[in-house]
Amino acid sequence: MKYFTFTRLNPHALVISAALVLSACGSDNNKSAAEVVATPVDAEDQQLTFDASDYTSLTVNIDGTDKAIRQYRIVYVANPIEMATTQSRFGQTITLEDPYVYQTMIISVPEASVEDQSTAIYFAVDNSGWFNSPVSTTITDGAEFVSTSDTDNIGAALKAGYVVANVGTRSRGIRAADGHWAGKAPAPVVDSKAAIRYLRLNDAVMPGSAERIVVNGTSGGGGLTSAVSASGNSADYLPYLNAIGAAGITGSGDKLSSTLNDDVFAAIAYCPINNLGNADIGYEWQYNAVRSDSNTGAINGVAYSAGVQPAASAEMASMFPTYLNNLNLKKDDGTAITDQNLNDLLVGELKAELERQIAAGVTVPNLGETFNVTQRGTTYSLTNNWLTLRGTGTTATVSNIDVEKFLAFVASSINLKTVVAFDATAETGNPSVSGETNLFGSDYYEYGNFNAWTWTNNEVLGDGSGVDDTGLSWADYLADTDSNNLAAQINLINPINYLETADADVAPHWYVRHGMVDRDTAFAMQLTLYYALKNNAKVEDVSFKIPYLVPHSGNYDVQEAFAWLKTTLANNPL
Repeated sequence: MKYFTFTRLNPHALVISAALVLSACGSDNNKSAAEVVATPVDAEDQQLTFDASDYTSLTVNIDGTDKAIRQYRIVYVANPIEMATTQSRFGQTITLEDPYVYQTMIISVPEASVEDQSTAIYFAVDNSGWFNSPVSTTITDGAEFVSTSDTDNIGAALKAGYVVANVGTRSRGIRAADGHWAGKAPAPVVDSKAAIRYLRLNDAVMPGSAERIVVNGTSGGGGLTSAVSASGNSADYLPYLNAIGAAGITGSGDKLSSTLNDDVFAAIAYCPINNLGNADIGYEWQYNAVRSDSNTGAINGVAYSAGVQPAASAEMASMFPTYLNNLNLKKDDGTAITDQNLNDLLVGELKAELERQIAAGVTVPNLGETFNVTQRGTTYSLTNNWLTLRGTGTTATVSNIDVEKFLAFVASSINLKTVVAFDATAETGNPSVSGETNLFGSDYYEYGNFNAWTWTNNEVLGDGSGVDDTGLSWADYLADTDSNNLAAQINLINPINYLETADADVAPHWYVRHGMVDRDTAFAMQLTLYYALKNNAKVEDVSFKIPYLVPHSGNYDVQEAFAWLKTTLANNPL
């Protein structure tokens, strides 16, 4: 969408009404009146004016001490989509009291930070599995937090004096009041950007700094965090933002432009399910050789080895090298990253993490000894057949890692996802709507296949997806943008698409974690994201680790993450 224009502002400038300028001039903050541009706003922006007096007072307990909190509940777009009263999330039926709960954010401000317009805004998204996310918060009256805990990120944020924004977004599986599927891609990214734009619009009169937005999410929320943080200020999103009345969008038709920015300061992403358009081929490339009946479930009663899963896995795995090699990613020494050396990079990351743990005094099992791995509340004792150490005690080092045996080890405590892992609906005998397939396609159909193999092999006639229903090959369907926007959907939620171009203002600071026994997406996809970040000139620093024996989860290393964030903020003053 090259015909859109984007107007960049001075990072501290804000287009607001004259009334807001007067309010800003009378407040005690570090943003001078000269930094506020007194320009008339359009009707939608006027509707999105922040009301500092419209809050609820709460008291929470942090580390044994009561703290006063001001909490605001805000619909962050001017034209929110009314949702059906009954919805589904994680397979459970929920009843909505508020039909606009998906485009609402709850902002919690410690009383000590009410006048602090330089503190960070901790922007938390909750889209595990890329599911829809009605806004919610654990910051309630009487709630208790322990800021020193390694699992209490909200307590740590409040203790640090950050503004906490819990953000609801549309995403897969929701229906609007008029019956259409309202959460199709790029809805969650668009809604997140709209919430950021609300914070930008009102930056001069709200606590916290919109120049210090830190996006946090896990799993699908980590993928959303990555997509939002990689695509700052891209004009690709303007028509979608305009449709919901997001702040700062002007013009109409093919003449849309923006008066506000939606880039962010930092991303804290755990196990990000990212790059969905290529996630299946990456998953099969990673795990095809170790799949078996013992670690891959049956589909519709047909065991892995007895059905079409092995052939489907092999065919998809064969597609990944071409994709990866065409990205032209570079290692630190400038040599190309290819399918021939990607697992060497995995070994390097594993070695670094294991030796960090050993140096810290953790007893890491040597070859033939036993790992204790906890997955979903159950602890498994697994023999180490993949890792050889040299030496003993805290000075021991990694001598050898057998990658294939390591991958089998990962799959031995929890089964691999069945084939197909992400674009599962209407494939390999799968009888249900599952995976992320219902994030894509027309809003008149429940789902749409989103990669080449699944499109070609769609098994359900009449679902609006695949060669069987459209008569078009994958390439021809993607090219037919007059009848569908599937190509745009895939690109607009993919951080790699923006890290590989110069068309976006990427967040400069990244903290990315993916657990050592996490099989929910491939290590290959996380390494691809990591090196795409490292290769992007706008990214100033990226902290990436594969934490020791950690399963699919997030916010488990809060002290380390917040120490990183504190240092990053201190090193980048406003």
